[in-house]
Amino acid sequence: MLCYWGAQVREGFGLSQPDRVRHGNYGIRSVCPKSAVQDMSAGRSFVGFIRNGKVSVLRLRGENGDHDGKLKQPQLKNDKIIFISIVCGGAGAVLLADGGRQVLTMDKSIVCSPLKGLENRQVIQIACGDQHSMALTKDGQLFVWGDNTHGQLGLEKEQPSSLTAQPVKSLCGIPLAQISAGGDHSFVLSLSGVVFGWGKNSAGQLGLGDTTDRHVPTVVNSLNRKKTVSISCGGEHTATLSKGGTVFTFGSGGFGQLGHNSFEDEHHPRVVAELWGSKVSQVTCGRRHTLVLVESSKLIYSFGCGMQGQLGNGEMIKQSVPFPVGLSTVCDHAYMIEKLIAGENHSFALFFKEPGNESDSKPNPSRGILTLDDRMIDRWVSGSDSWKVIKKDINKVFSSAASLNGSFLKTSCDEHYQMSEEHCGLDFDLVKASFAKLSNNERLISEVVRVVQQTLLPDLNPNPAGVEALRLYLLLPELIRGLQEQQRTELTKAMASKIQEQQITELTKAMASKILDLNPAARKVLEMYWSKLPDDMLKNLVDLFQKESAMLIVRISVVKLNSDIKKHLLKYVRILQMVYQVCRSAHRDITKSDFIIHEVNGLLDVLQTINEDANNNRQGVALTTRQIQALVAQQNYYNTILENLISLPCIFNLEAKCNYMKNRVLKGCFQLILRRTALLEDCFSQLRTASKQHLRGYWLAVFYTEDLRRTDVNKRDFFLNVFKELCAPESQLLRENDNKTLSWFPTKLSVEKEKYFLFGILCGLAFNNNSVVNLPFPLALFKKLLNVKPCLEDLIEFSPVLGKSLRYILDYSDDVREMGPLFTITWDGTDVELDPAEPGKVVTNYNRTEFVDKYVDYILNKSVEEVFEEFKRGFFNACDRCLVEMFEPEELRGVLVGNEEYDWDILKKNTTYEGSFYAEHPTIISFWEVFDELTPNEKKCFLLFITGFEKVPILGMSAVKMRVRSRFDFTQDHLPEALTCHALLDLPVYQNKETLRAKVIEAINHKRGFWEE
Repeated sequence: MLCYWGAQVREGFGLSQPDRVRHGNYGIRSVCPKSAVQDMSAGRSFVGFIRNGKVSVLRLRGENGDHDGKLKQPQLKNDKIIFISIVCGGAGAVLLADGGRQVLTMDKSIVCSPLKGLENRQVIQIACGDQHSMALTKDGQLFVWGDNTHGQLGLEKEQPSSLTAQPVKSLCGIPLAQISAGGDHSFVLSLSGVVFGWGKNSAGQLGLGDTTDRHVPTVVNSLNRKKTVSISCGGEHTATLSKGGTVFTFGSGGFGQLGHNSFEDEHHPRVVAELWGSKVSQVTCGRRHTLVLVESSKLIYSFGCGMQGQLGNGEMIKQSVPFPVGLSTVCDHAYMIEKLIAGENHSFALFFKEPGNESDSKPNPSRGILTLDDRMIDRWVSGSDSWKVIKKDINKVFSSAASLNGSFLKTSCDEHYQMSEEHCGLDFDLVKASFAKLSNNERLISEVVRVVQQTLLPDLNPNPAGVEALRLYLLLPELIRGLQEQQRTELTKAMASKIQEQQITELTKAMASKILDLNPAARKVLEMYWSKLPDDMLKNLVDLFQKESAMLIVRISVVKLNSDIKKHLLKYVRILQMVYQVCRSAHRDITKSDFIIHEVNGLLDVLQTINEDANNNRQGVALTTRQIQALVAQQNYYNTILENLISLPCIFNLEAKCNYMKNRVLKGCFQLILRRTALLEDCFSQLRTASKQHLRGYWLAVFYTEDLRRTDVNKRDFFLNVFKELCAPESQLLRENDNKTLSWFPTKLSVEKEKYFLFGILCGLAFNNNSVVNLPFPLALFKKLLNVKPCLEDLIEFSPVLGKSLRYILDYSDDVREMGPLFTITWDGTDVELDPAEPGKVVTNYNRTEFVDKYVDYILNKSVEEVFEEFKRGFFNACDRCLVEMFEPEELRGVLVGNEEYDWDILKKNTTYEGSFYAEHPTIISFWEVFDELTPNEKKCFLLFITGFEKVPILGMSAVKMRVRSRFDFTQDHLPEALTCHALLDLPVYQNKETLRAKVIEAINHKRGFWEE
């Protein structure tokens, strides 16, 4: 049954004899054609019907008062076409036929022509505006054609109008649920309720808060998480329906078509308050009026322009609030309302028999895009379909990003409607179970991988219009995991395993490229999704890129120069670094060791060997020109790889980082010529004029005016003494903590600010030259150099009493106000308001976290900001930021300051002997007996004597490889001598243990502890 009301039309539209048309109140009429109406639509010029798969149209009476035309069939070249849908627009209509495999356009002369651009595609939805049209295909692609004056095609501003169907590329990968076309604007709705609009926006009909036209699909953010299930566009207004039955309208309100009890435009979506609680089930927009259906009560409400009776309530007015349509006299209890249609001056309600009564031929076309579900996978696994059919299905699903992104949605409690930049809306348990099923069938998983690799990945959109397009990047690693599982079960089949390994590699390559091709905003959202992944899926993601990276590094170490391997390796490691940062920020249980690639150490060994070969060549080892060219090419190749990898340090263990620092090839020598009696004065004078290039790219050589011989001992001597002088209380450069174990920057300057810049340069030089120095700072300094925010634990390290009192405030179980703390504090002799906007603010249980955060921030950041920035500027003047940033804060402190894990047994175990000495030599036995009898402080003095460092290097005592060499030209009066750059001890053969003890103690307590090289 069809009910209709509005402007005068031919009685019954020609669907039935005039005398069979039933007349109700308010001009509402109903007709029951012999051939049931399967679908219909009304536009500006036509109303169209589909019955028994045939289409017929009737030209509507125009504004000039001419008569309606007769119901006619449009002109078709093939009268055997079976139609399933029609949508009328401003100038014509669009028709869908043959199960969606044909789309035809009808012009004003009712001549139908096949639309070009949709060949070999199955269309499931069509929409028609005044001068443009849209079509949604089964694989989730949106196509548009027609006028693009206002950007209503969504094809960028410079794109002209199009007579052929064009894909809206920015929406590729978005799983769409519905499309709608208004006068000159367009809307689509995703499966998770995300609403996109574009085109004309003169009245705010896009709901974006302004009246600026949009030429690309734009998310209507204010409708996010509203569980939108339906959209409809009018001439210059739009309506949306949420799952709970709430209606939002926006755009032009001049005829009351928004239902807000006003005739004002709305630029943001606004709830139709009069319908609140009505559980609306349908909403449809005409040109200037709106219809809504409350299915439970079989009530239709209307509002907007009623000048032609299209509101169905007997009033020829503009109505700004919803009012029921008077259907009572024509609505039979045996019928249910299936569809509302609103045209320009007409309204329609299409009824079908209730279930259990006589059935009309109710249409049931599949209007949803294809998605992957359990039933489909079970059908494939069971083999109930032929392999040809299964392959075809796999190709349909896995070649479509939209289909996959619309699969595995978490529908329980409507969670997928909470889709946002923080929640992906996927049911991870379903994802894992589904891919596990696929992985159990080698033939299926291989075909899936082939389609994904050859068809899906090449067409992924790097600039998606919505975040739903990013779900795919969470699914693909699980697909690869399935392939890996299959590989493990096929280990006995060497050939199959090799093929699958190649598939994994190629798929990983393609996925890595596509992730890195994403625009920065999309990558940021993907990182957020990674942070919320279940532990096993996150670990799988790390393992995937870690293992592939390790394999490439091994290949680089043994294969000739290969730029492709280098390119793919850097992509993998970039992604690993991204995931590593995500895990750190989100405090996930994935540890740093999960990212480390130990094969990097082998790569460093290869580079070290090449550097040694190059050094040998410079020292006179004869090489041919071709050998030299090959050596230089290898050196450049490996150096470039490692320089790039160093900026992605998550894969390096501490040993690899330190080895890289130690074995870097620097450009030359930066000299400091100093007087021992004026170390600071002379070095500051020369550092003021030193260039960044020399400070960073050259190794430091120190010469003393008293003895201008070149020796590495001088450098260690310099760093030892200059830092002792700088960090001494007398320098007034730093302030000590209460127990005088650590130092920090002062809040009030007692020396020139430039000294902090020069102090920073010295620290940077020490780092750049692999020197351990006396730098008694808390971890906070090293965090700040790495842009890591210091926390309360850092304050506790520097000032235990203050820090623990703040911790006590945080943990206090009663009312904090009893303790009387205020946001007014005293630090370094100065009263400070932590909240200047509210002086004397009281600390309460509600604001105590804020109080502690501000307290810590003031002491470690704000109070020393000026001084620290000078220090930091100097520090990075003398060393490359990328080298510093490859270390964690704890590691950076260890590199610069060393540690205090004095394991003397390891020192003894790692010591080697040269000349006439060996482990059981009497002098060596006596030496170790004497060493064991030294006091702890004397042993530390010996370490300084032999290495030039007061503390143990960050890699531990195992990094100290002491060599003991017998000295031939000696007397019993000679002292032991040390070459600190080689940790080499020249030890005379003393006549007895007592002499050896006396000479060792005298040597290590010498004023300098250094001897000639």
